Amino acid sequence: MERANHSSFAGFTLLGFSSRPQLEAVLFLVILVFYFLSLLGNSTIMLLSLMDPRLHTPMYFFLSNLSFMDLCLTTCTVPQTLVNFRGRDKTISYGGCVAQLFIALGLGGVECVLLSVMAYDRYAAVCRPLHYMAVMHPQLCLRLVVTAWLTGFGNSVVQTAMTMTLPLCGKNQLDHFFCEVPVMLKLACTDTSINEAELFAVSVFFLVVPLSLILVSYGHIAHTVLRMKSAQGRRKAFGTCGSHLLVVIIFFGTLISMYLQPPSSYSQDVNKSIALFYTLVTPVLNPLIYTLRNKEVKGALRRLVRRTVDSRES
Repeated sequence: MERANHSSFAGFTLLGFSSRPQLEAVLFLVILVFYFLSLLGNSTIMLLSLMDPRLHTPMYFFLSNLSFMDLCLTTCTVPQTLVNFRGRDKTISYGGCVAQLFIALGLGGVECVLLSVMAYDRYAAVCRPLHYMAVMHPQLCLRLVVTAWLTGFGNSVVQTAMTMTLPLCGKNQLDHFFCEVPVMLKLACTDTSINEAELFAVSVFFLVVPLSLILVSYGHIAHTVLRMKSAQGRRKAFGTCGSHLLVVIIFFGTLISMYLQPPSSYSQDVNKSIALFYTLVTPVLNPLIYTLRNKEVKGALRRLVRRTVDSRES
């Protein structure tokens, strides 16, 4: 039965960790807590970046876009996962699966490009401080962000179309907790070598190329920082850029370990654990590592609280 030609196709069953119901009960609570923290942290970053004039800089413009993207990514996958873990009904409609696949793919591509843009921003700030505002002018920042979103979702259109037109021959059980390309390829009842080759090529473009650009940028940054005479300046630069690099390693490391290997070689338990990490843990780490321990953000948060209290008292 080809899925596309049968109106009776009800959707997919997301198996998740259904063979271990006790694990699902624990994961339900863990995921709920992480989702709440992600909403709180990323919403705070977006609010502060919007309302505080001192944060109207290229760095926080990119960070607010990253926070918005993380909010969308978690909201795309987590609520469905919580419903499936909590109840007996573990199905997702065909339209819901297409939407989930399209949005998750698009946002993943956006983050890959956006992280490389942020690395270039840090390169310009550290290596060319006197020309920073001239280099990272608002028009260029806007173009870079628009390019990231268009590139990510342009690729998602192609990937989603190629994946969801594969014949499934009646198979509708996904050994995962959300719709993802490698899992969908394993469900197909036809030769997927072309799809796998195309997925590998796209993964190289979105993972290896941006990661290489990021490492080159941070190589220049490290060289510049080591030449600084001020020990305080070196500590500040290494602290800011080191936290960024940590997020980059975590994010790209998990995706490379999953996408740059043939789907047939996947261990599903490992695959699900990795997917949980990059869709849940990374969006929580981003605001913590990037900004919530930053003096500028702490100051902006204090000013926002003070204004809120003053307005209520008046």
